[in-house]
Amino acid sequence: MKLAYLCNQYPSPSQTFIRREIAAIEARGQAVERYSVRPAGEVVDPDDRAERDRTRTVLGSGAGRRLVGAVVAVALGRPGRFASALRTAWGLGRGNGRGRSIQLVYLAEACVLVSWFEAEGIDHVHSHFGTNGPMVALLVQELGGPGFSFTVHGPEEFDRPEALHLREKVASARFVVAISSFGRSQLMRWSARDDWRKVHVVRCGLDRAYVDAEPTPVPDVPRFVCIGRLGEQKGQLVLIEALARLRRDGVDVRVVLAGEGEMRDAIEAAIVRHDLGSCVEVTGWVDNARVRAELERSRAMLLPSFAEGLPIAIMEALALGRPVITTSIAGIPELVDETCGWIVPAGSVDRLAGAMRSALDATPAELQRKGEEGRRRVLAAHDVDRSAEALVALFATATT
Repeated sequence: MKLAYLCNQYPSPSQTFIRREIAAIEARGQAVERYSVRPAGEVVDPDDRAERDRTRTVLGSGAGRRLVGAVVAVALGRPGRFASALRTAWGLGRGNGRGRSIQLVYLAEACVLVSWFEAEGIDHVHSHFGTNGPMVALLVQELGGPGFSFTVHGPEEFDRPEALHLREKVASARFVVAISSFGRSQLMRWSARDDWRKVHVVRCGLDRAYVDAEPTPVPDVPRFVCIGRLGEQKGQLVLIEALARLRRDGVDVRVVLAGEGEMRDAIEAAIVRHDLGSCVEVTGWVDNARVRAELERSRAMLLPSFAEGLPIAIMEALALGRPVITTSIAGIPELVDETCGWIVPAGSVDRLAGAMRSALDATPAELQRKGEEGRRRVLAAHDVDRSAEALVALFATATT
């Protein structure tokens, strides 16, 4: 079997889990060709740079000429298939919020890819996220190319399933992967009952650096770290409110916000408004080494999100033996409960402040027990090698 991974934009700093997954699959003797619709953005990590060099990109240099030439070649060379794919693209342009023109762009991209896939003898295509990638893969299949599958992470796919035509993508795919049982339930909610059998849970795997790490003792310091993009769905503004409440009560506490994003100005304004500059640090983007160092220097990790799939940051914190304070949403309760952290209602300043106070009052021994249980759980559920084995088995079934 010749397997291709197709992403909308690959690689990127937020997609190291895809790189890990591909590496684990290749370690099982299954070669993987990498394709990206859009060029990678700025890439700093050496492993991502190497991955970029192995990835063939549709919308790179000379994209306009490439797209036009591919459309003409496919329309003339297989007019029946092209007409069928055009009807599909036109039909799926209804209600997607971006009009039919974007679907015609996806069709042009599919024309490029179908020729590349046939030249390479690709038997199956897998994509991550239920957005642009599987739509292009669906049209490749309509053009006579290989079948496809895709992994859904959430929350975007579940926020606008009809606009993304999630039902149609599931119906056309050979199989679909959810990263949590919650994700599987949402795919079942938005797909036909006859397609439920296609939906499988394969959990994201941890980086070997975290799996092989020797956890350090939880430090007895009043310090937390919140790791994640600075965006509305991550709930950092609620965290600032909870922190302000603790400080007004005279609690000694410090928080590091590790991440960058569109909400940074609003978050920094809230820090100034509540006079928290002495106890909050906003780092901006940080690399994996800094993330790990921040976790090891902290009492617990905070992630007060409003919407998630199942965050890699939580898995990494637990793998390093750090308890987690997070919210009872999406797939998070499948990994986190009171034995390895604190789990609170999303959006509740009171409950978040209470959980932070409980973590500050806990003894190092109590935090250590929670951390050890968290590490045990995450290593059992998120082993990248077992996840790769499950995917390889699904790929084999999809091509027979």
